[in-house]
Amino acid sequence: MYSDRNMYSVYLYRLICFMLLMAAGVQATPVMAQGLTTIKGTVKDAATNEALIGVSVFIPGTSTGTSTDYEGNFQIRTNQIVNKIQFSYLGYQTASMAVTPGQEQTLHVKLQTDAKVLNEVVVVGKKRKVKYSNKDNPAVDLIRLIVDNKARNRPESYDYVQYEQYEKTQMSLVNTPEKLKRNLLLRKYDFITNNIDTTVLTGRAVLPFFIQEELTEQYYRKSPQTRKTVVKAEKKVDFGEFVDNQGIMAYMQHMYQDVDIYDNNITILTNQFLSPIADMAPTFYKFYLKDTVRTDEGQQLARLQFEPRNPAAFMFTGSMYVTLDGTYAVQSVDMEVSKGVSINWVRDLKIKLDFEKNPDGRYHLSKSGLKADFGLTQNSDMGFYGERVVSFRDYKVNEAQPASHYEGEAVVRTQPTSVLGEDFWQASRHDSLSAVEVNTYTNIDSLVNMKSFRRTMDWGTALIAGYKRAGSKIEIGPINTFYSFNPVEGFRLRFGGRTTNNFSKKVMLETYTAYGFKDEQWKYYLGGTYSLTDRSIWEFPVRAIRVSYQKDTNIPGQELQFVQEDNFLLSFKRGENDKWLYNETYNIDYLREFENHMSYRIGFRNWRQAPAGSLQYIPVGDATGEDESQPLQQLTTTEASIELRWAPNEQFLQGKIYRTPVANRHPVFTLRAAAGIKGTFGGQFEYQKVALNVSKRFYLSQLGYSDVVTEGGYIFGQVPFPLLSIHRANQSYSYQLQSYNLMNFLEFVSDQYASVHIDHGFNGFIFNKLPLIKKTKLREFVTFKALYGKVREENMPHENPDLLRFPTDANGLPLTYTLESKPYMEASVGIGNIFNFFRIDVVKRLTYLDHPNVSDIGIRGRFKFDF
Repeated sequence: MYSDRNMYSVYLYRLICFMLLMAAGVQATPVMAQGLTTIKGTVKDAATNEALIGVSVFIPGTSTGTSTDYEGNFQIRTNQIVNKIQFSYLGYQTASMAVTPGQEQTLHVKLQTDAKVLNEVVVVGKKRKVKYSNKDNPAVDLIRLIVDNKARNRPESYDYVQYEQYEKTQMSLVNTPEKLKRNLLLRKYDFITNNIDTTVLTGRAVLPFFIQEELTEQYYRKSPQTRKTVVKAEKKVDFGEFVDNQGIMAYMQHMYQDVDIYDNNITILTNQFLSPIADMAPTFYKFYLKDTVRTDEGQQLARLQFEPRNPAAFMFTGSMYVTLDGTYAVQSVDMEVSKGVSINWVRDLKIKLDFEKNPDGRYHLSKSGLKADFGLTQNSDMGFYGERVVSFRDYKVNEAQPASHYEGEAVVRTQPTSVLGEDFWQASRHDSLSAVEVNTYTNIDSLVNMKSFRRTMDWGTALIAGYKRAGSKIEIGPINTFYSFNPVEGFRLRFGGRTTNNFSKKVMLETYTAYGFKDEQWKYYLGGTYSLTDRSIWEFPVRAIRVSYQKDTNIPGQELQFVQEDNFLLSFKRGENDKWLYNETYNIDYLREFENHMSYRIGFRNWRQAPAGSLQYIPVGDATGEDESQPLQQLTTTEASIELRWAPNEQFLQGKIYRTPVANRHPVFTLRAAAGIKGTFGGQFEYQKVALNVSKRFYLSQLGYSDVVTEGGYIFGQVPFPLLSIHRANQSYSYQLQSYNLMNFLEFVSDQYASVHIDHGFNGFIFNKLPLIKKTKLREFVTFKALYGKVREENMPHENPDLLRFPTDANGLPLTYTLESKPYMEASVGIGNIFNFFRIDVVKRLTYLDHPNVSDIGIRGRFKFDF
């Protein structure tokens, strides 16, 4: 995708929510306030006095409610008039208790087993009194039966599945009511105090600022396997021009992925958790059979309780009900992340799943709920609260649609959502919104028109994303490139900007100019992109054409990820850094993306490169050495190229003017081919080159994950060394994943090569087992990189007088080499999650240690924001 891939852009959606509400206020639709009623207490089994987990506690006739935690505790706070509170739990009699409105009261509730529902109870002694063992454990035996029957209890076991899905996602600002009211930026706005919800989190107030609803029809076909989504309606808050609504939606979907209890591993917040019914669950979990119940319909269920053997492992604590009719299907799950698990920014995470019975006796998911409490620290009152609720109804199995229905785009929108009014939503929602949620739409609509909001968002975007608005159609930046320095240009000043979507959604223009005070030369860039669809040039799937002209400097072999080359922090480099290029490039390319994440790019480039600094282009000349060849002033190449890319099931965070890829288990294949055209627009060389890159993330459950990148390339034809593959080196102090961090610039060239990069994150697997270190939430990383290549005889300078000599130092010692004798290898050990976003690696170079000016060991750092 066309993008400068500024690494700070992806952080915008972690911080933007805080700025939205701390920035400005708006007079909201008033909500009549009542006296605050606080109800807290515990719920236990009347017979065993054991705490009950997941008991539904709610105020009858309202949507206000909560559930008991692992110790049976609950708390509800509300401004509504409350006369009674109700407690409901499967296998127990529903209980109601009177309360006094406007007061704080503590209730200790004992629930009686339901004589009509429960006809047998198996009481198990408390687990702490008996040493746990899988042997002769009926709970473990039952789990193994569940595992054996997983395949037939999954929706994929049907030939066809169809259902209506309603999804509601929201994010809220969290703090104590008192601190919200005393906040200097918020206390003068009535909607802050009128529209907070005190019933969700104990002792804290929740103020929603983002809410999205979506109503879809889902279709699944087993063979050939097809999934299709028909979007019937969607509704969301609109933050206006400063905040990318589509990007926020994509980010929310990335954080709150679907939870499939039947998967061995469940991905939540970019982490993988071992399911309590994974194939290897008995090895990592403890299971307890608490009781068995029989429903009014005669269905016999078992209640299992589970917890991880290692409290710091990425697993769950909770309970589930399982059928005992031979299907061994999960009927309901109520679980949370163990308190000892180290997840960045997450203080609490709860999941609740409910299943309903199909006519054929099997169960399907009827409702899924995920709740997460985010904060900088565990003890901080301030933070965010996120919730995603998905419900399913009108479930139909093995009712085939016409074959044409499953063809075409995977996601289809039936009509513009703007034509659907509130009457439609009230009739179509699977559950009604609370008064606080309804007011959120009104509040944000008014907020975006406030001058204080617009002013703060403008500066906030400049601080985080690096661009400052200059009117509504142009923005200036990136700010972190305005000043830098290097050995060739000395002090370098740069100023540039780009158009916004307010200028045009179909056209984006971008430009900058820079000046070096040492070389006293001006540099320029001018580019334009035009969308060939009726959508924005950034909206997937893209079909666009781009033209650009650039006259600037760069380092041969330096390829950066997510940062610009003239970022100020990258001005600091180790070792000798005086081999540069002056480039003048004309470029045009066409990009076409498809819904199945296939894409191709066709390009044409004319490139004039001139050596700078100590780099010289000296012809080999007469093999006798009697010919004193004069350095060439420049090389000119004309090149046509094509790139084919396939990224099945690709996920990314889509912004207005950038796209950030999200790693998942699916591979990404990129094939590039190019041909040099001699004689066209001054092109001096004829050659062909091809390269294949394959990247994939491998999830290893509790052992973490490995990002593996393999690449190979070949160049056909005779070319001088500047047109060979100059392998990606890094002499900055920033750790670059796709570069060799202890390789010098221009140290190795090849006309054929193969490489592998492996970056493994243990996700705390080791540190979480160390008593003192596990509290720091540090993460462990190991990396290995290997590169093998060679240069054919026809491209070796000493064999061909028409080529250019490899660079040497002032004493004539070679500085550029081939890789024929052995591969280049380096490895690193890193510690991540320092202050929740920084990673430091100790890098060790393993081969070619005898080369001049090389470092065999170094320390590198990078920002790495992870949950």
